[in-house]
Amino acid sequence: MRIGIVSDIHCNITGLKSALDVMGEIDQLLCLGDSIFEYRFSNEVVAELRTQDALVIQGNHEETFFGIGGVRARAAPSIEEDHALWLADQPLRRDIVLDGRRLHLCHSTPWEPRGAYIIPENREMARFGDTDTDVVMYGHTHRQTIQTLNNTLIINPGSAGDARDSSNGRRLSCAVLETDPLSATIIDYDATPL
Repeated sequence: MRIGIVSDIHCNITGLKSALDVMGEIDQLLCLGDSIFEYRFSNEVVAELRTQDALVIQGNHEETFFGIGGVRARAAPSIEEDHALWLADQPLRRDIVLDGRRLHLCHSTPWEPRGAYIIPENREMARFGDTDTDVVMYGHTHRQTIQTLNNTLIINPGSAGDARDSSNGRRLSCAVLETDPLSATIIDYDATPL
């Protein structure tokens, strides 16, 4: 099975569509949160995720938007209500099995309190390997990584919408997970206007 992974789209529909192009044929799309950006909502991004039947989780930007501080933002007449309701209904984390592989999807960390920025050089990375699963996927940092810790494959695809990773020249990125044999690849790309 070939699984596409995006994170931190931040309302960038061009970045998302470019990610879909560079990933090629995939069997399932996963989004690791922050499909929207602060108090901005993108009908186009959410519609594309829904069209792709993506498995989506919320990130800190969704939590802010759908929290108390986002009341005025949610009242914007441009927001399509069914898209907002769909996104609001997505979980903060997911544990799923695809092609016999146990996957954990989180935006920042599998542990509480969530919200920490765990970059690849951080000692806290070791804690991802303590998760009882085959693969842990996370976003939040906009920093890409593929590591194996305690027989757990750890993947952060970087950002498909707001490039901040100096290690790849601040290009957008996504990842593809192959389930048999288990392996992952990060793809850097430039989003071209549609």
